[in-house]
Amino acid sequence: MRIRFHLVMFMLSVVLWINAQERDSMKVVRLGDVSVSASYEKRMIRNTALPVDVVGEPFLRERFTGNLIQTLEHIPGVHSMNIGAGFSKPVIRGMGFNRISVIENGIKQEGQQWGIDHGLEIDAFNTERVTVRKGPASLLYGSDAMGGTIEITQRFPEPGNYLFGEAALLGKSINGTVGGSALIGIKKEAWYARFRYSEQRFGDYRIPADTIVYLTQRLPVYGRKLKNTAGLERDMSLYTEYRKGRYSSNYAVSNAYQKVGFFPGTHGIPDMTRLQDDGSHRNIELPFSTVNHLKATTHQQYMRSAATGYLDAGYQRNDREELSRFHTHYDNQAIPEKEPDRELAFSLETYSLSAKIKHIPSTVWEHTAGWDVQHQRNRISGYSFLLPEYRRFTTGLFWLGSWYPAGKDFSVSGGARYDYGKMDVSPYRDGYLESYLADRGYGGEVIERYAWRSVPVNRRFGDFSGSLGLSWHPGNREIHLVKVNIGHSFRLPGAYELTANGVHHGAFRHEQGDPSLSSEQGWQLDLSYTYREKGVSFSASPYAAWFGNYIFLRPTGEWSVLPHAGQIYRYTGAEALFAGAEITFGIDFRPDLNYTLTGEYVYTLNLDEHIPLSFSPPASMRNTLTWTGKNIRAYAEWQSVASQNRVARNEDPTRGAHLLHAGATVDIRIGKAMAEIALLFQNILDTRYYNHLSFYRKVEIPEPGRNVQLLIKVPFKSNIK
Repeated sequence: MRIRFHLVMFMLSVVLWINAQERDSMKVVRLGDVSVSASYEKRMIRNTALPVDVVGEPFLRERFTGNLIQTLEHIPGVHSMNIGAGFSKPVIRGMGFNRISVIENGIKQEGQQWGIDHGLEIDAFNTERVTVRKGPASLLYGSDAMGGTIEITQRFPEPGNYLFGEAALLGKSINGTVGGSALIGIKKEAWYARFRYSEQRFGDYRIPADTIVYLTQRLPVYGRKLKNTAGLERDMSLYTEYRKGRYSSNYAVSNAYQKVGFFPGTHGIPDMTRLQDDGSHRNIELPFSTVNHLKATTHQQYMRSAATGYLDAGYQRNDREELSRFHTHYDNQAIPEKEPDRELAFSLETYSLSAKIKHIPSTVWEHTAGWDVQHQRNRISGYSFLLPEYRRFTTGLFWLGSWYPAGKDFSVSGGARYDYGKMDVSPYRDGYLESYLADRGYGGEVIERYAWRSVPVNRRFGDFSGSLGLSWHPGNREIHLVKVNIGHSFRLPGAYELTANGVHHGAFRHEQGDPSLSSEQGWQLDLSYTYREKGVSFSASPYAAWFGNYIFLRPTGEWSVLPHAGQIYRYTGAEALFAGAEITFGIDFRPDLNYTLTGEYVYTLNLDEHIPLSFSPPASMRNTLTWTGKNIRAYAEWQSVASQNRVARNEDPTRGAHLLHAGATVDIRIGKAMAEIALLFQNILDTRYYNHLSFYRKVEIPEPGRNVQLLIKVPFKSNIK
């Protein structure tokens, strides 16, 4: 389906027309300020012993980048592992990949998240509220949440019967982004439904550099633009909700499509001729990738007496292709007769089911029991090979109890969970590579080690996880909040960690798995203290975690015998330690002027070798000054990122940087409509810096330079009978 961007412009016209035609049916009455203490945010923070951050539409609009994870970077402890073309993966307290679960409408987002170059296929325009849980969340969400969760939820619809909608426009200078989103919906009695369409198109990325380095070869960057990094994103979603009496349900269908070019200097065989400027900064040529993520979910809920039952079910299909003009490192590999440009293709199907019962027998006790199951199947094709075909099955049972003693200023919560998992991986032997190595005189041992790109694996895993926590308001006052939580978690190794053996172009290295890896297991301790009173706030969240078998990519220092492969990185299990803290301090100098300081630090240690773990985020700090007027809110921010010299063996350090950002949001009335305008200035000084978590730093590609972004939203609402 190729609906063009002018649909957004049409929707904008419709919004303005509807607002202009709407008659005043009642007088406008301005009420005084109302304080709502039992907000969703406060309830979430108070009722869990883990550190939790809840952000709503004001935060998401002010920090909006068109990329959800980059928007959430402003939360202490959350990082964005960028892939250089506007897509990124979440990292919480130094943990990423399959240790962080992203949940939308009650179902875990499942795609090819094992790879750094595989971003999340989620519409950033379609997020209304995000809850970030830091620390072990395996008890409720399974083994893939041992590092935390990012949960995307929708607001409850306002009462009444009405039509509503929104038109949004987005523009960025860094890569010429032109994007937008259109929303239309209706609330009628017990029914609520909405449809959203979003699209973004962007050109080649600007970087503050004239050259990059790939496998010791210096390559030019003409015009300081990464050639063929243009792309597009197209998202559609339909959401329907029904609420009546004790029963409620929702149904959601979404489809996310992305097409992004690869910089030709870092894909395939390096060739200087492919780097020449072709005169266009918006075309997408080979090589490029396409991703299509289809998701259908439903949530069912029924309340009866002191018990509530929940049922969540979902189906996902993630299709990813990497297309590149046929190239081979082996003389005996012929061009495929069909689809000769399809280098890699993955098709992952996921079926999910979760059932929970919450029982509240009294005012002091609350119990939740649940069961979930998931089945995955991954199919592959293409003239190259990276990931094997596999089947994965997981299931888990859990119980969580909470005690809120009457008249006391504390609550206690804890629970236990058991998970069982099965991984069945198909073998793959590369005959072309086998002949290539034999022709160059390599012996049988070397050939066996490299020719088996994936060995057969049929493994079973099972283990317990649990947590016990305390939440305490000293003196029954909201001024102080103390939390303590200790948890045990585990994670099943993924197919790639077990079987990888070859060049991963997106990460610029040869990666090898280990089929004998055991599941990750660890203990995590989280503490937090929060103070809020009279315009002053302070919070500190120290934590520590120990893992007996932490799986990570270890730089081996060995040079791969494969052509254009570089250093070998091997998935290895080791005893590891994580420790760190996040702090936030805020003060209102005046009712309209606020200063906020946020900082974070992560310490990692490979206890087997007494060296840091690779890809550990550096310490960072943000100083933000915010002024709030009647219909305007403006801020200036000084971000400091420390140098990361605590690196693993054979890992390069990364220099620190100081960055200046600014932004403003303004509400302007246009006829009957109230337009929301957000202006964002990023890296104002055009500082050249590197993200230690970005694999593009390995080829000396810095982060984007100066960027100016404009976001305009025009919502509308019209009452109906």
